[in-house]
Amino acid sequence: MPRAKKIETKKTASQTAEEKKSVSLAISSKKPKTEKASKEKKVKKTEKVEKVEGKKKTAEAKKEKEKITEEPKKASSKDGRYLEAVGRRKTSVARVRLFTKGGKEFLVNNKPYNLYFPTLELQQIVISPLERMKCLEKFKVVILTKGGGVHSQAEAVRHGISRALLLFNPEFRKRLKKVGFLTRDSRMRERKKFGLKRARKGPQWSKR
Repeated sequence: MPRAKKIETKKTASQTAEEKKSVSLAISSKKPKTEKASKEKKVKKTEKVEKVEGKKKTAEAKKEKEKITEEPKKASSKDGRYLEAVGRRKTSVARVRLFTKGGKEFLVNNKPYNLYFPTLELQQIVISPLERMKCLEKFKVVILTKGGGVHSQAEAVRHGISRALLLFNPEFRKRLKKVGFLTRDSRMRERKKFGLKRARKGPQWSKR
C-alpha cells in the first residue's frame, strides 16, 4: 500500500508542473493581445484628438478670414472715413476719395494736383466742383487716374469729385447738375474705318 501512495504523489507533482506551464502559456498569449489592444486604443485616442484640433483650427481660420473680409467694409464710406466715387471721360477713369478727417491735401496719383495738372485751366477744371459748393478746405482729396490724356483725366476727376460730393450732401445735386458736372460726357473720337483715311475722310478721288 505505501508504494501506491508514492505513485500518486508523483503524479500530482507532474500534474502541477504541467498546469503551471499551461497557465504561463495562457498568460503569455494574453499579454500581447492586451498590449495590442492598449496600443490601438492609444492610436484611436490620438486620432480623435487630432481630428478635434483640426476642426478647431479650421473654425479659427474661417473666423480670421471673415474678420479680414469685414475689415475693409468697416473702413468704407458708411463708417465715415471717406466718400468714394468714380468719374469718367473719354478713355480716362478717376477714382476719387474725399476724407473728412486728416490734413487738407489734394493729391492726384500721389502728387499735388498743381504739379500733376501743370496749366491753370486744368487746375480750375479739377477744383471747380469743390469751389462751387464751397468745400475746398473741408476734405482731404486723394485721386487715382489712368488712361487718356491730361485734359480728359482732369474732366474725369471733376466728374468723380462731383459724384462724391453728392454722397456727402444729396442737396448739392441741383446746383451740380445745373452746371453740368454730373453728366457723363460720352463724346469720344470715332474709330477709323477701313478704306478711309480716318473715321469719315476718304482718299482723294481721281476721274482718270
